This record gives sequence, C-alpha cells and structure tokens, in this order.
Amino acid sequence: MTGPALPAARGPLSTAVLDALRAGPADPAAAVADVTPEVVRDADPFGDDLQLALYCCYELHYRGFDGVSGAWEWDPDLLRLRAAMEESFLAAVRAVTPPPADLDTTIARLLVEPVDGEGVSHHLRRSGEVWQVREYVAQRSLYHLKEGDPQAWVIARLDGAAKSALVGVEHDEYGAGDGTRMHAELFADMMRALGLDACYGAYLDAAPAETLAEVNFMSLCGLHRDLRGSLVGQFAAVELTSSPGSDRLARAMRRLDLPQAAARFYDEHVEADAVHEQVVRRGVLAPLVAAEPALAADVVFGIDASGVLADRTDALLRRRWAEGRSALRRPLEPAPPRTAAVASG
Repeated sequence: MTGPALPAARGPLSTAVLDALRAGPADPAAAVADVTPEVVRDADPFGDDLQLALYCCYELHYRGFDGVSGAWEWDPDLLRLRAAMEESFLAAVRAVTPPPADLDTTIARLLVEPVDGEGVSHHLRRSGEVWQVREYVAQRSLYHLKEGDPQAWVIARLDGAAKSALVGVEHDEYGAGDGTRMHAELFADMMRALGLDACYGAYLDAAPAETLAEVNFMSLCGLHRDLRGSLVGQFAAVELTSSPGSDRLARAMRRLDLPQAAARFYDEHVEADAVHEQVVRRGVLAPLVAAEPALAADVVFGIDASGVLADRTDALLRRRWAEGRSALRRPLEPAPPRTAAVASG
C-alpha cells in the first residue's frame, strides 16, 4: 500500500518535519531535533504550519507517505516535537471550548436541530453550486477516506459493553464485511462521480488548517489513552448529529442533478447513523460512564471540542464562498462536463 506524496511546507515547523521525512531517519538531529521550544510556542496552534506538521506526524501512524521510511513512526526526536505541538494544540482547543455541562444536557443539545440552520449543509441544500459541493467533498476527504480509523484506536482502551457496542458501529463503518460498502470506499465512489481525485491524501496540499485541525483532534485523542473519553465524545458527536446533515447533502446532490453515486454515500449515512445514534447513546456512552464516571467530563469535552473545530471549518467555507472565492488553498480543476450531467444510476 503506497501512501500519498509529501505536501509542501507551510512554515518552519512543517519545513523541519518534511525535510526530515525526505532525508530519512539516519540523522534526524539535522531536522526535527533542533527545533527550539520557542518555534513551537510562537506558532499559531490553529495555523497552517503547526497543523500541517502535526498532520504529517500523525499520518505516519496511518498509511505513511510515499518514499518515507517506516522507521519515522517511532523516532524519538520526531515524537518529542510532536508532543510539544500536541501540547500547544490541545491547550488552544481547551481555551476555546466552553466549560463542560453534564453529559445528559450535552447529548440533549446535540439532538436538537436548529429551525433555521445556517451551516454548510443547509447552504448546499438550498442554493449551493457544483463547484462548492466539489470543494466540500475534497476537503472532507482528509477524514472520510480514513473513516473509522482514528476511532479504531480506542477499541483496545475500552472494556465490556461499551467496547462491544463501539466495535459494532465500527463494523458498519467498514462495510459489515463487504469491502465495497466500506464508508471510505463509498466516499471514494462519490469523489470519482464528482470528477475528483479519489486517491488517499490527494487534497492534503489544498486543505486549509481548519480541516486539518478537525482530523488532528481525532488522531490526537486516538493516540493517547488518557484522551479515550474525549475520542468517544468526538465519535458520539458525529454519530448523533450526522443523519440530518447527510440528508441535506444527499438532497443537494439531487437538486444539482449530480450522478447517483454522488448521493449514495450520504444516503447510506442517513439510515446508518440514525441507528448508530441509539447504539452510541445506550450501548457505548451509558455503560462507559457507568463503569468510569470520571470519564464523563472527557466525553463532554470531546463532543464540545469537535463541535468548535467543525464550526471553524464551516465558517471558513461559508465566508469564502460568500465572497465568491475558493475555500481551499489550491482551487480545484474545473469539473468535467459529465459531473454536471443529469443524474443516472
């Protein structure tokens, strides 16, 4: 399995990480070991440089990068730099996340859909254009082509009923034994139907920092046992809220007469996540908090933090689109003529 190509650097942190990965692990001191604490401290924790550097560190635990040695995954110098960036990022997320309410109140809030929603899925449903749908899908590919993988790390860190129920949900994410029904594969099918590059990591260079931060938060929580409650919270936030948004996005595809394959991914989530909502609430959260009450606050933090980070991405897309500009760092190539054709099976 070949990983994606290394992206272009966006500042001193990502330059150090990428230079090291390109050079190989023989002499890491020439790259990441010499990055001073001041460089990390001075970097915007939500900015392009730190987020890309962190994303590249995490990607070594997924599929890696084309031509990059697997020895980097556990290189101590790179791990020390990653830890410093994680500390900065996590502190910044905690600073913008509201003080946690109790878990029941937080879940009840998630289950209420605003009457006049103004998010990206509402915009695409009502008046979005094909180029905006394609941008949305391209930036979401950084997560959806690895869908289920960040959350899979938490399986070994749970026990009993919560573990069993979460594995059941993950089983569905991976197609319930049918590789063609894996949610990541359905997303790739949608990308191809929209004339996008469905290769894993193809849009890393184009993805804004806000998109990277959402995926980085999942990886951060997945790779730290102490944050297992927060990862369960992030997972719960997705499963409890995605069904209505998926319905709007499927409707957007049909309103724009896009190929049927473009709507299939979201059609699947309308049904699947309506079921997953119940499983996560009753099968994962309830037994987890009953067995480890101290994790309740971490679960709430995971829910709230993932919402804050998603809102930042949402705001970026809507602001740029309102200005008639691309929300990506590198605008997409124009859609091929068939993308805008009348939907067909």
